Amino acid sequence: MPQPVDLTNCDDEQIQFPGSIQQHGLLLACDGAGRVQRYSANIREEPDLRSIDVGIMLGDALTPKIAHDLFNALAITSDPSRPALLRGLTIGAATYDVACHSHAGYSIFEFERGEPGSTANDPLEITRALIAKTAKLTSLAALNRPLPNYLRAMFGYDRVMIYEFAEDGSGEVVGEAKNHVLESFLGQHFPASDIPNQARELYLKNTIRVISDANGPSNPIIPEFDAAGAPLDLSFAHLRSVSPIHLEYLRNMGVGASMSVSIIVDGRLWGLIACHHYAPKTLTMSQRTAAELFGDFLSLHITSIYQRMRATSSLNARAALDRVLKSFSFHHTAEGFLRESLADFGNVIPSDGVGLWMNGVWTSDGFAPPMKAAGLLADVSAQNGGGGVWRTNNISDHVASASAYAADAAGMLAIPLSLTKRDYLFFFRREKVQTLNWAGDPNKTYAAGPHGDRLTPRKSFAIWKQTIERQSEPWTEDEYAAAEAVLFGIRELILKQNEILDAERKKAEVRMRILNDELNHRVKNILALIKSLVNQPSAGHSLEEFVVGLQGRILALANAHDQVVRSDGGGSLRQLLLAELSPYPADQIQLDGPDIGLEARAYSVMALAIHELATNAAKYGALSDSNGTLSISWRQSDDGDLEIEWRERGGPHVTPPTRSGFGSVLLARSIPFDLQGKSEVTYASAGVEAFFSLPLQFIAQLRRARDVSPASEAAPQAASHSFDGWNFLLVEDQLVIALEAEDMLRELGARNISTVATENGALEILHRSRPDCAIVDVNLGSTTSVSVADELARLGIPFIFATGYGDSVMIPHRLRSVPVVRKPYTGETMAAGLARAIEMLQRRGTPSATP
Repeated sequence: MPQPVDLTNCDDEQIQFPGSIQQHGLLLACDGAGRVQRYSANIREEPDLRSIDVGIMLGDALTPKIAHDLFNALAITSDPSRPALLRGLTIGAATYDVACHSHAGYSIFEFERGEPGSTANDPLEITRALIAKTAKLTSLAALNRPLPNYLRAMFGYDRVMIYEFAEDGSGEVVGEAKNHVLESFLGQHFPASDIPNQARELYLKNTIRVISDANGPSNPIIPEFDAAGAPLDLSFAHLRSVSPIHLEYLRNMGVGASMSVSIIVDGRLWGLIACHHYAPKTLTMSQRTAAELFGDFLSLHITSIYQRMRATSSLNARAALDRVLKSFSFHHTAEGFLRESLADFGNVIPSDGVGLWMNGVWTSDGFAPPMKAAGLLADVSAQNGGGGVWRTNNISDHVASASAYAADAAGMLAIPLSLTKRDYLFFFRREKVQTLNWAGDPNKTYAAGPHGDRLTPRKSFAIWKQTIERQSEPWTEDEYAAAEAVLFGIRELILKQNEILDAERKKAEVRMRILNDELNHRVKNILALIKSLVNQPSAGHSLEEFVVGLQGRILALANAHDQVVRSDGGGSLRQLLLAELSPYPADQIQLDGPDIGLEARAYSVMALAIHELATNAAKYGALSDSNGTLSISWRQSDDGDLEIEWRERGGPHVTPPTRSGFGSVLLARSIPFDLQGKSEVTYASAGVEAFFSLPLQFIAQLRRARDVSPASEAAPQAASHSFDGWNFLLVEDQLVIALEAEDMLRELGARNISTVATENGALEILHRSRPDCAIVDVNLGSTTSVSVADELARLGIPFIFATGYGDSVMIPHRLRSVPVVRKPYTGETMAAGLARAIEMLQRRGTPSATP
């Protein structure tokens, strides 16, 4: 049995089992067979209904036709929150409007006095017009002003309010229409305790609640309890009596009658249409039904407004997020990208500042907590967020020390970037100090009231002001959804980057193995080519002429290698052929084709193929014999593909290779595999023939080969400067090259040469003595000679860099004007470079040293 409501259990009052109904109607409850089980006591006051009693069949108590009509109406509804309505039912001399619903095993019929045949001012027609007007109001702000006026005109209450709930359950009057003599509640806040949880649950189940007389008597249900001792569940009954606490609350406000219509958005109680009248007021069933229908429409209309707002917000946030994420480059780390993009992330979610705590390092933009607070905020976010996005509009509730920086960061939205580490992207909002106007003190007070020792509804509704500090504007559901989009977007990028980096590492390993094989193969080919050049017959030539010719061929081979390496951005097919074939007699080679450019990938692949063919031709084919000829022609087919033909004639008799080495595999598979083209090599007895076809997409506009040289390289020309008696500093870590360079310097007239292999050794010499000139190798193995070059420049000593191709990238921008000679160099190129260095120094007005 229900216990009396007192101080200990008032918040658990079972208001759905009041045991009585309001006085403006009658109630019958029947079982499934149509037998009366309960009724309201006031039913005995109706002359035509006095025969009703427990156990009687409804058809016997009324008439079979009336019972038939009632149960037929009941049969058309299955939702107790939407009862069937039977209007204008005549029983004897009285006319009733009846609401019928089934719940908890009972068929419940609620009778209210009706007006037969009256259609004037039909509430349903008025509701249609009201719905049409409301549909044109497409924002919440637009609804709040006219809507209460419409409803007040429709139902005649003294005060109509639009009441919106906050997340903490408190409410604010956001719209109001009232009798001019009444004080205004507009903008006032009401505490959550004014509407207990069980009442809110009923507002979700039964969306309309009408109280006709806050001071009137109630009519008990007979019998109050069934055989099992259970009261009648009136959750869906419109006539359900009112909690005495709520009636006391209304009386304390001076309210005599009220109506509340639920506004439900996304399954939660968004707010209420709250109507007050300062005298008793009873609505007809038609009016109540019209109010209920309008409440349903208003719920859907506000839902659609929110959906439009969310869609717009989501699209804007997604567009802003996409703009940020599109700038992500896998040439950067995810951490570097996030730190560089903090300001851009601030455009995704409205905020006053953004912060990143990642790998123990704090970076922020805009208004944000100090660095010392970042680690603690990450810990608190991890404890409360459960691995997901976490939000609060009052950091101080969770971190006591946060009150010190609440002016800059009072609210926080935390997005975890890792499942294993406490790395977070934070969004912050500044403190929003506000004064709330409460309708009386919002704090619960317990005192002795007219119903004994219990919770007493407050009697004073005068404005009670409260200043709210250390809180920010709350984060909305849309902003929370945007934060989750940021979370998924960043995690997707991090995962994608990890996948790409892993794939690139695997590809790099394969490329490194191939590169090592290729390098080994190339070195062997170069050594073999040099050997063949050395072994070339020298009949009719002196030894000195032979050495000079050999030197030229080796230098030409080095230049060809440079051209191949330099053109990694693509380049001219003709220039590639000229570079690879430059070591060989030009009168034996014929090139025929238009000037066509190759994309980088195709250029690299063709460089390998041509180098392989040229090397084989020099070792075994047409270029190994002075009578041999090599013709290379190329053209574009009708489909735009590039077709290249290689034809050797006049060389030694050719026999097909007996085994397939790396070079053969390279020729046969590199173009089909890498470029999806064609590659055919025929070992005809008269000479090797090859045919290659490259797809159209690998043909490009011509562009110059890259040049990463810090200055124009010294050309081999006659020295314009005498070096007789000069002292030289030579920095070179390869002994064989150093010995050769010393010989060249002596031939130029050097008196003394100080040769060192390390950076420190060179600096020690410069601290002890001052050479007249220097040759500095850029790459000294584990170090560079940049510090030596800086010291030489400071002392005003002319010097040149000696490099292998690729070492130039080690030269800093400040030293890019220093002349460079490429290895292998000659005495002429060395002298030309030194002369240029001296001239450049003299033009700047710095006198060079003289012996």
